Amino acid sequence: MGRGGQPKDRTDGPQRKCIATGEVRSKQGLIRFVVGPDAQVVPDILERLPGRGIWVSASKDALELAVKKGLFARSAKQAVTVADDLPLQVERLLVRRVVDLISLARKSGHAVAGYEKVKDWLAKDEADVLIQASDGSERGKSKLSTPYGGSWIGWLTADELGQAFGRESTIHAALAAGGLCQRVVDEAAKLKGLRVSAGQTPRRKGS
Repeated sequence: MGRGGQPKDRTDGPQRKCIATGEVRSKQGLIRFVVGPDAQVVPDILERLPGRGIWVSASKDALELAVKKGLFARSAKQAVTVADDLPLQVERLLVRRVVDLISLARKSGHAVAGYEKVKDWLAKDEADVLIQASDGSERGKSKLSTPYGGSWIGWLTADELGQAFGRESTIHAALAAGGLCQRVVDEAAKLKGLRVSAGQTPRRKGS
């Protein structure tokens, strides 16, 4: 696992071509879309919907370009309907996906929340991923460091992260290695592409 919530490059997995950038890359960095029976372009976050997949890099710029230039219709070789707020739709779906995965990790005992519990896991080297709310206090967040060789996720809000733990809000959380850990990192990396502008790197102590 890489730093900053980015999965390490994988060359042995399936690869697809982004219709916006033309780059061929691992599916882990792409969003799948399909054309529904009503010719509507639909995000397929779970990659389970039937139909030929249309792939776009997990970034706001790539999605906006695909919408603006009519690249979905070109790829599908037919007239299609594309929602103007498609990037926002994808962002919301990714938030839901990441929150659900963290919630499942919590239920299986692979995730904890709260400053003291996270600090304890970090001290015992039980944490592989540090998750901190994007709108949390920078001073408070700076007191915890990314696990050595692990990952940091920092683009969920306190309210969103709280949903994963059945709380009103959560600032600090941690994931143990194994289980759903890598899936959370992969999906969170896609969310980062929708929320963090290209070239902008969130500051993170120890990362």
